[in-house]
Amino acid sequence: MIITIQNKEFDTAKITQLYPAAVIRTGFEDETTQVSLEWLESEAKDKVEVVGYGIFLHLGEEDKHTFIYDTKEAMDEEIGAIATQLNR
Repeated sequence: MIITIQNKEFDTAKITQLYPAAVIRTGFEDETTQVSLEWLESEAKDKVEVVGYGIFLHLGEEDKHTFIYDTKEAMDEEIGAIATQLNR
């Protein structure tokens, strides 16, 4: 099955990981890292600087794709579109 994220097509048979995450500043220069949405809500609320939200897709170890959104709502909308494709 083929799914589309931001006009890029991916074969679901090749996807090894597909997950949402928040992107936060680490506090070291302009460095950022991804953290789980659960951790952000339960452990880090108002303690870290969120710079965006992302959908992260891995096709094996080397081929990784990142889709960044300014808001959680925008990311959630894209996740809904992915879910609709998967449920066809």
